[in-house]
Amino acid sequence: MTDNPFFEAWTTPFGLPPFDRIRPEHFPPAFERAMAENVAEIEAIAGQSEPPTFANTVEALERSSRLLNRVSSVFYNLTSSNTSDALEAIARDVAPKLAQHHMRVWLDPTLFARVEELHGKRDTLGLDTDQMRLLERLHLGFIRSGAALGADAKARMTALSERLATLHTLFNQNVLHAEKDWQLVLEEGDLAGLPAFARAAAAQAAKERGAEGKYVVTLARSSVEPFLTFSTRRDLRQRLYTAWTERGGQPGEHDNTPLIGEILALRAEQATLLGYATYADYRLDDTMAKDTLAVERLLLQVWEPAKRKAAEEREELQAQARAEGLNDSIAPWDWRYYAEKVRQAKYDLDEAEVKPYFVLANMVRAAFDTAGRLFGLRFEERPGCPVYHPDVRVYEVLDSAGDHVGVFLHDNFARANKRSGAWMSSFRDQENFDGAVSPIILNNNNFARGEPTLLSFDEAETLFHEFGHGLHGLLSKVRYPSQSGTSVRRDFVEFPSQVYEHWMSAPETLRTYAVHHQTGEPIPEPLLNRLLAARTFNQGFATVEYTAAALLDMAFHTLPDPAGLDVPAFEREVTGRIGLPAEIAVRHRPPHFQHLFAGGGYAAGYYAYLWAEVLDADGFEAFQEAGDLFDPTLAAGLKAIYSAGDTRDPMELYTAFRGSEPKIEPLLKVRGLVEA
Repeated sequence: MTDNPFFEAWTTPFGLPPFDRIRPEHFPPAFERAMAENVAEIEAIAGQSEPPTFANTVEALERSSRLLNRVSSVFYNLTSSNTSDALEAIARDVAPKLAQHHMRVWLDPTLFARVEELHGKRDTLGLDTDQMRLLERLHLGFIRSGAALGADAKARMTALSERLATLHTLFNQNVLHAEKDWQLVLEEGDLAGLPAFARAAAAQAAKERGAEGKYVVTLARSSVEPFLTFSTRRDLRQRLYTAWTERGGQPGEHDNTPLIGEILALRAEQATLLGYATYADYRLDDTMAKDTLAVERLLLQVWEPAKRKAAEEREELQAQARAEGLNDSIAPWDWRYYAEKVRQAKYDLDEAEVKPYFVLANMVRAAFDTAGRLFGLRFEERPGCPVYHPDVRVYEVLDSAGDHVGVFLHDNFARANKRSGAWMSSFRDQENFDGAVSPIILNNNNFARGEPTLLSFDEAETLFHEFGHGLHGLLSKVRYPSQSGTSVRRDFVEFPSQVYEHWMSAPETLRTYAVHHQTGEPIPEPLLNRLLAARTFNQGFATVEYTAAALLDMAFHTLPDPAGLDVPAFEREVTGRIGLPAEIAVRHRPPHFQHLFAGGGYAAGYYAYLWAEVLDADGFEAFQEAGDLFDPTLAAGLKAIYSAGDTRDPMELYTAFRGSEPKIEPLLKVRGLVEA
């Protein structure tokens, strides 16, 4: 194919992918050529006659796989953000091929011998700090991939990797299928209790799904949660809640349940081949936490206080339900509904009163301006740049001197062909190896579109959270691409995102940017005070549903032999053993737990959000102690973390910023699990 855009230089603004020219049929030949080129690069590095040096081996590897990285970044961003049947078919085909290719590189004995030799004499090479870490992490990557194993074990590791890549792809596509196909179609008479913003979003969703004149609630969280919070129709709440919590697990060709047992069994076998008792032991050996005991200790430190607080919340909700005539015990589909009633009563706070002040455009500006005050960045919209969907907005990022930093793409709305949740990714990572390369960073959210789009408080925090990840990519100042931006340990990667959330709820942020979408008036001070006072409301529920998911993750991945696992029975056994309240479900039930099973990134690692929350609560407390949320010295220290990528140990980075290792008490205060 001579007109394949991947085989030519891109002359688009900022080197953005030429989305208008890229078609599904371009990807298979692009992947094929990219893998072949990479094989040739690896063979040249491994087969050279000169003894290994840092330059001819480690730096040569950093220069390799440029085309493969380019093709992969575009492909996997599209399959997440703007997929199609054609792209999904290609994903199923290419996943095992890519896995085989990557294992071919990691298990190349000649290449590993060169890296092993360099690692053995690393202290004599005169390496800079970032180079030493690059070599040590590269060597560890080979070891953890199985490079030191015998021939039979290497072959088995490759087979396991290929099969897992296929299963991860199928799992993700099955969830997307469930979310795309299911919808709750409503008539005007079914909308009792729904405020205007929820009705407008449901009308917009109906229009997008070809049901104009009706109302549609989808399985996107931004669509589900308002309905569960406000609808007076208990029967419809139950129907929606059941579909939401069971997505991905319905019997049939798109049922993820059988995939989970196989994924777990294959991961356990990988761990055994590498000398670990369980997959969790394997994963945690290369984290800040180090082992399962540290993770379990952290989770249990919040689990019991969270359950106690949730029990208190349940009694309040049950009393409210009885007062309104419900004689039954409250069910999971009742919790959000009665929680909103109790919140209104306790804090004189109504979500329908609050939401008109959280306009998407204003919250985006708040995120940008906060980055300006903390880190000296400026975001200038650049219309006319190529994008993969009309929803995407493109911004050039400039520093305080007006110099180019990178490009930021914002894709904020839920769509049927877009996976659920919110995430950050990149089309190009920052590096400064053979010349300066600026990053192209993407944030995806799944907000329900409106005119204008109004966010809940939690959704505004999500926007800031993902933007914090985005800043981690944009502010990167590293030499080597594999150390860029978010290429850090899994239980540290959430710190830059979670600490940034705190600025969204800062009173000075809300006084400036929380303005009414109709009147333009800032949020009234009494309402602001009530909103902030209610921050710890329902945190027992929120902490329980999250921590239960993290404990379930650890239970899955500490099984030494998961073969033949009955997944629903195991879920019931674990939630029963830990005492999960009947009215609260796990935040992500196994058949749609994409963090764990649509890839390996958060497998035995879902605890990372809480681990990072210890860091972020402790870290933000430094700004509070300084009496200035934009303290220049602290901001510079925080910026150093965002800029460092994986060039230094994460705890070393954190203590350089904070002056000490983190304490858990600020987290317990933030979540209202202890007296402030």
